[in-house]
Amino acid sequence: MDVEAMDAIKSSYGGGKIWQGDPCAPQNYSWEGLTCSFQEFDPPKIVGLNLSSSNLKGAISVSISNLKSLETLDLSNNSLSGAVPEFLASMTSLRFLDLSNNNFSGTLPPTLVTKSNEGSLTLRLDGNPILCLSNTCNQPKTRSKSSVRVPMIAAIVAVICILLALVVVFLVYKKKIFRGGPDRTIIVAGFHFGGSSRDILKQKQWFSYSEIIKMTNNFQKVIGVGGFGTVYFGFLDDIQVAVKMLSPSSSQGYKEFKAEAQLLTRVHHKNLTSLIGYCNDGDHLGLVYEYMANGNLEAVISNAHAHFLTWKDRLKIALDAAQGLDYLHNGCKPSIVHRDVKPTNILLNENFQAKLADFGLSRDSLANEQEYESTVVAGTLGYLDPEYCRTQRISEKSDVYSFGVVLLRIITGKPTSVSTGDTQIHVSGWVEQLISTSGDVKTIVDERLQGEFDINSAWMAIELAKSCVSSPSVNRPTMSQVVYDLKQCLQMEIANNNGEGHTRGRNAEVSSIFLPLDTRSEQPSAR
Repeated sequence: MDVEAMDAIKSSYGGGKIWQGDPCAPQNYSWEGLTCSFQEFDPPKIVGLNLSSSNLKGAISVSISNLKSLETLDLSNNSLSGAVPEFLASMTSLRFLDLSNNNFSGTLPPTLVTKSNEGSLTLRLDGNPILCLSNTCNQPKTRSKSSVRVPMIAAIVAVICILLALVVVFLVYKKKIFRGGPDRTIIVAGFHFGGSSRDILKQKQWFSYSEIIKMTNNFQKVIGVGGFGTVYFGFLDDIQVAVKMLSPSSSQGYKEFKAEAQLLTRVHHKNLTSLIGYCNDGDHLGLVYEYMANGNLEAVISNAHAHFLTWKDRLKIALDAAQGLDYLHNGCKPSIVHRDVKPTNILLNENFQAKLADFGLSRDSLANEQEYESTVVAGTLGYLDPEYCRTQRISEKSDVYSFGVVLLRIITGKPTSVSTGDTQIHVSGWVEQLISTSGDVKTIVDERLQGEFDINSAWMAIELAKSCVSSPSVNRPTMSQVVYDLKQCLQMEIANNNGEGHTRGRNAEVSSIFLPLDTRSEQPSAR
């Protein structure tokens, strides 16, 4: 039933997303925008459908009503029009419905209003200026003598309100200047940064500060601290979230916070962290993200007592991160350079799917050329491209270098600086030394794997990492090429586990994953 429903939905909206095959299978490669539930003895069920910012037009497809297990439906930030259909109120499993920022008209079905008031349905409707919430909106109005005066009175009141607002803004601005705080535009309504009047987060859900307090249980659990401020664990309804709150005293944090907020409104990909919403309430600024249950790659790969990553696990994580970076470089126009690719910025969800995070240093490639050359070097020691440090010219190949170091971290389990006797050398130099002296792949790959990996797959991954950190940068592969090679590495490992190879002596049971290898000409797809 769900398969037929999704095919009909795809047909209704022209297939804007890349949807092929079974929506929920294989389990780790379900269709973009779908959340599937997997039970041991039942077929997969679609419980979440996210078509936000998908350029949808026309009416809501009636085929959505055939997704009987659907719990969350996000149709926000499109150009959908017409009446909100009655069938949405009849979907018994539906718990979250976001119709914000569309062009819906008519009257909202009363049953939806009732469900929202009772708390059984979270309903988002803002940004639909001609949508009526009750039948009273459509009642005919009788014209009286006094009604002639109404437009004039309304105009006068509007002018007075505008003048008062301008006075308030001026007084607040003077107060900010007097206090000598960082250079920030006063936030009156929306998310205004650096003098811009554009509401950069208008497409995301807004939360009040009191809602943030409730969400985080009064900021009870800290899960991260950075230059921008603190990250807290919380719940939005029954969904786990991470809440990043900006420290009022952090000028640099504010700049990174601004950059991340601006970028996350542009990018949507399964291997990039998802922004759920934001807080812009008085002096309180915050971003709300999906929660990544297994933390960051650095914590997992360096902790011998945590979940142990097999060679296949490591390749899948590397591939996920590479796909996210490839999307930034080749799927965004203009392309985006992350500038701080490192294991702590690669987050892992409950299924150990990897997603790139922390876009505070990111910038697009169409920046003014003079600024592009004079950029202050930013990033993390050990992962910084030496060529970027020398020339102060940032490019996608700088990200490729950083990813190469991350890949070496994944392969070897070693930090960026490795001890050799009385000296410390970069992990890339350490790998080169071992290749020139012993040439034994087992001395390079993380010893905790105890040889449990396909040798050809390991050698290919090592050669790929070496090419990523090579100089000059023109010799480095693109991230599209990196994705292609990592798929080959993973395919080798899967084939070996399934008994198709003979480069190691074990026969572990591993589920097969189809990985199309002819992808050099493909463009990365968004969620």
